Amino acid sequence: ETKGGTVKAASGFNATEDAQVLRKAMKGLGTDEDAIIGVLACRNTAQRQEIRTAYKSTIGRDLLEDLKSELSSNFEQVILGMMTPTVLYDVQELRRAMKGAGTDEGCLIEILASRNPEEIRRINQTYQQQYGRSLEEDICSDTSFMFQRVLVSLTAGGRDEGNYLDDALDLYEAGEKRWGTDEVKFLSILCSRNRNHLLHVFDEYKRISQKDIEQSIKSETSGSFEDALLAIGELVGTELILLGLGTDDSTLIRVMVSRAEIDMLDIRANFKRLYGKSLATLLETTGRFCSFSVEEMIKSKVQDGRLLNTDFVFNFIFLHCY
Repeated sequence: ETKGGTVKAASGFNATEDAQVLRKAMKGLGTDEDAIIGVLACRNTAQRQEIRTAYKSTIGRDLLEDLKSELSSNFEQVILGMMTPTVLYDVQELRRAMKGAGTDEGCLIEILASRNPEEIRRINQTYQQQYGRSLEEDICSDTSFMFQRVLVSLTAGGRDEGNYLDDALDLYEAGEKRWGTDEVKFLSILCSRNRNHLLHVFDEYKRISQKDIEQSIKSETSGSFEDALLAIGELVGTELILLGLGTDDSTLIRVMVSRAEIDMLDIRANFKRLYGKSLATLLETTGRFCSFSVEEMIKSKVQDGRLLNTDFVFNFIFLHCY
């Protein structure tokens, strides 16, 4: 059972009032970045879209254009990402990962391996609408070999359920039990089963082989194919992607923006379980954040005379990034 996200719909929400606060924060000399954070970090994606509409209708300006002109660097990326509808944000990130020289394989794996079939369907649809070609076409033109086959399988979004024991036996026979590796069998099972089913498969696999599926994938595969299979099994999911991101700001921003309303609480809990330290502590020590502590951050953020819900503290820490 998932714990969910850190960002929830704000109670007593008034889009027009928020629009006025944002306009005041950006009007004249300087920018009140704390005011921008105080509004946008405490509203969910749907509410932010309402604010954008209210900003246009009551002020006569485009909120995104004003934000672009007032903000810069990572802070701009975070805020603009938060202002983008979830599916469109994924689509834009996928396009960015394949545009120009080189391919951001980590981005492709992270998004396609962690979205459910309905999300994948909407990503495919929106990608076609935005760019006039299919996501699969661009993947095929930008990747190759088994890694390409993994990504194409994931874009199909057909992740169903089979029999736990049969799948576990098939994986064992495709790798540990034989000389060489039947990569197609790994591909067919890991790309066509949903996440809950795979967790049961991995439990059965460990019972049969006396090894974690992670160990087998690492010993039986390599390179981008290995990374993709590990990500599909959520063995190096977003909590591992976040480890050691001293220079990979784009990945950190993408994970934070795209998972804040979905499973950020799970990511935080898993990170603490795996590494013995909180994700907030790691972010505070990366050197990209303001030099005040979690306690000071909590004390400094008061709304309507009350402390903000502590669920939002993590978001405030992250958003004080320059």
